Amino acid sequence: MGESAAAAPADAEAAKNSEVDGPTVVNIADAGDIVLDVTFETSRETLRKSQKASALALKKPSGAPQPALKSKVTVAFRVSQAALKKHSQYFANLLSNPKFSEASAIDEAHKKLEKLKIEPGKADAADLPWIRITDDDEATKAAGREHVFEDMLKIIHQKPLKAPRVALSEVATMAILADRFDCLTVVARSLNGIRWPVTNNRPFADDSGRNTDAEQMLREKILVSWLLSNGMKLHQAARELVVRGSRLWSDYSEEREELTAAWWHLPEGIEEELKYRRECVLNTIASVQRHFLDLYCSKERQCKLGYDSSGACDSFQLGQMLKFLVSKNLLFLVDYTSPSLEAVPDGAMINIDDLLNTLKQCPNYQIDKHHTNCGLKIRMDPIIDYIRTMLSASGTSIAHADWKKRRSEVSWTQLRDRRLREDEEEVKFVFTRAVASDQRLRYEAAMYTDRLSKGLFTASSWDWTPEA
Repeated sequence: MGESAAAAPADAEAAKNSEVDGPTVVNIADAGDIVLDVTFETSRETLRKSQKASALALKKPSGAPQPALKSKVTVAFRVSQAALKKHSQYFANLLSNPKFSEASAIDEAHKKLEKLKIEPGKADAADLPWIRITDDDEATKAAGREHVFEDMLKIIHQKPLKAPRVALSEVATMAILADRFDCLTVVARSLNGIRWPVTNNRPFADDSGRNTDAEQMLREKILVSWLLSNGMKLHQAARELVVRGSRLWSDYSEEREELTAAWWHLPEGIEEELKYRRECVLNTIASVQRHFLDLYCSKERQCKLGYDSSGACDSFQLGQMLKFLVSKNLLFLVDYTSPSLEAVPDGAMINIDDLLNTLKQCPNYQIDKHHTNCGLKIRMDPIIDYIRTMLSASGTSIAHADWKKRRSEVSWTQLRDRRLREDEEEVKFVFTRAVASDQRLRYEAAMYTDRLSKGLFTASSWDWTPEA
């Protein structure tokens, strides 16, 4: 609580000077008994990025004022001490705890008004205690936060917002501010009903390879839904990030230190959890390709024609399999030279849904008309369908209540760490006919489906044809 407090001058001349030289006083509560003197500091980088967005916003009709794009903006808000204490634990501590100078400053200023027989709610703003607070943009990376902060105070005081329609970026900024000032409960009631922009049909990068704002918006959804305790939106947005990936999850990413906004480093272990869950899903899908490549490279006959089974059929299927996987950029043939290894693309932003759809495109290759059941497709299609069903299960995403109350039970990263710590034996997933035809797969929200999906994706190894 490193903010210091200062009582404003009580005499008329000082009040006059405060009105002329001091910050503008915004009346949140007309009968407010204190003034929050808030300085908003914004970095040059944030200001530069906000210039373009601000220029576009000026061309559109809007009920909200445009942000003041300055490195330092100070605004004074006349507020009710009681309302702040009721809805914010931060302000309850700051304004009441005698350990903080702000509490004693309020008492002294109110005692002076009492001697003058002036009620604080009817006093001039200059005569009220002024509480100084500084807010930087490290977590929000947003300019014009004074307008968002004002709306947050209006919510605390049960007043209508300036702009009835609030952009996602503003909601994210308000959620971060509400988290800092510990008033998330009252803010959540006001903001949880807003409509969110769709991101799953927008690419993370444009045709020229430049990053769009789609990933940022998706991450803002996750952060906001977590902070505002919106379980359904958290589940949807978290699953989308698992499926689509992130440029920060690449081993070659050079942006980790540059992107410092709160949504680029999701709190409460969510960032690591989503990254690991995606790795688990990708490892599971990759195991299907490895499994069949190993089978057709082995000496064990895979041709299903019975007495007329043919080694030539196996060689043909192996060649067609390689041809298909390489042509679809699902397999890369490299040697030990550096240029060759660099040809392998980074999988951090491969869309998992697109990956599964591509695998389903595998043709049913036949060496002749008699070899109808020898190809990869007839053996792989049920596996891909099963993986897709497991991916759609609610257990592959994060549930707000579970993550809050029983994280150790649902976390995949903690399961991984326990296995390593206790040196558990390899966990093998076996794809049997019974697994493929399990009736529980019809019910996506069933608890059993969540367990099945977690067992599939957190396995150490996979046997995709135990009954072949």
